[in-house]
Formats: sequence, structure tokens, C-alpha cells
Amino acid sequence: MNEVLYQVKGSAAWITLNRPQAMNSLTPTLIKELGEALDRAHADEAARVLVVTGAGRAFCAGADLKHIRGSRNAAQLHLKFLNSVTATFRRVEIFPKPVIAAVNGYALAGGLELVLCCDLVLAAKSAKMGDAHANYGLIPGGGSSVRLPRKIGVTRARYLLYTGAFLPSEKLEEWGLVNEVVDDEKLVEAVEHLVEMLADKSPLSLRRVKQLVEDGLAQPVETAVRLETLASEAHMHSRDMAEGLEAFADKRRPVFTGS
Repeated sequence: MNEVLYQVKGSAAWITLNRPQAMNSLTPTLIKELGEALDRAHADEAARVLVVTGAGRAFCAGADLKHIRGSRNAAQLHLKFLNSVTATFRRVEIFPKPVIAAVNGYALAGGLELVLCCDLVLAAKSAKMGDAHANYGLIPGGGSSVRLPRKIGVTRARYLLYTGAFLPSEKLEEWGLVNEVVDDEKLVEAVEHLVEMLADKSPLSLRRVKQLVEDGLAQPVETAVRLETLASEAHMHSRDMAEGLEAFADKRRPVFTGS
């Protein structure tokens, strides 16, 4: 892989978008390599958490559409590209391990759409984010018109979608899109601290809670609570729950295996 880097550090698999000369803009190759990196992170038992970040001064500035400009088959190529983007971003969204976006710089258009698929977002103080499609006569194709209102509310989402504005990370922390803003030089340290907090938890519990949140957003409250009760009943038979209860009784830290 060249356009995406993969590395396991401690308890986390780090996926780095690696086109710094083009602000990590999305290409068919990058999306393909992102899918391959997700496969590796899924299979890697040492990685209990997934971190997605960018090389250089950007997280991701959106799609690089040079490959379709001027082509006779531009519409077909663009549709094929969008289908691969949405499918891969959905894989990030439903990834069975917690996913942290470490937003080191600009996250625009498709970059913002990737951030929206992550569970938790830590951002550098200098980072800016925005939908940006409206600035070039485009419309979203990677999910921002769907996920952004769910994350920050309809009124604020409309502002970003209509104006194409780039907002500072501190403003988006106020709006609920970003969990924490840190000084630029402390971003990696803050992410690593969060990774260790998550790695200490039961992988099985986190996976099931992530699924419950995902399912619950699409269901009426009564149905979602019923699903939660059924999941809780099934979870009572897990080794991790038994370990957690034993550790509590023994006044020690639990050692979870994810089963």
C-alpha cells in the first residue's frame, strides 16, 4: 500500500491517509487501500481500537476528481467511485472495534464524511472541517447529507451543507461533532491515552454497545429498548461479563478476552 499506511502501535491499528502532497484527497486507489487496511485491522487481534488520521497538514480534503475530469465516461466513473466510497465508509461506520478519527488538519467534503463514520473524534486546535461541496457546485456523495444532521442537528447541518463553510474544531466541539480539541503537538498523545482507556474494556461489550447504538438510532424507542434487553440477556453468558463480576468481587482489574 502506498496511499494508505497501516501500523499497529500498542493496542491500536493506525490507518494514515498518505497523499500529503494532495491533502490526502480520495482516489480509487486510496479507497481500495483503505478497504485493505480495514481487513488487516479487523483480523489483527493485537489491535483493539482503530485510529484513522492523515499525513501532513490535512486529514482529508475530499475527493480528487482529476481522474474523471474531461472523460467521456465521467458520469459512470464518478458513480463507480462514489459506490466504492460509500461502501468503504460504511465499513468504517460498522467496524466491530471502536474507531477514533484523529483530525490533524483540514477535513473537508469526503474528509468530513469519513470523520462522520468514526465513533469518536479528537481534533487538533488548528483543524478545520466543513462539507465544502456547495463551494464547487457539487452535492454530497459520501453521506454527509444523511449523517451530519444526525450528529449535530438539522439546523447546524444545513448551515454547513448550504454555505460550504470551514469551521474551526473548537466550534464543532461546541456543536457535538468533536469529542475533544487538543493542542496540535498533543494530538497523538491524547489519542493514545483514549486508546488505552478503550483497550482496557471488554472488546465484546464495546462491540455489542456499538451495535446497539447503531440499531437504536433506526428504531422506535420501545423497539430499541427491547433489542437492548435481548442483547443484555445474551451478554450474561459471556466470559467477559463473568470476568468483570469476578474482578469486581476480588477488587482487581479485569482481564478481558473478548469472548
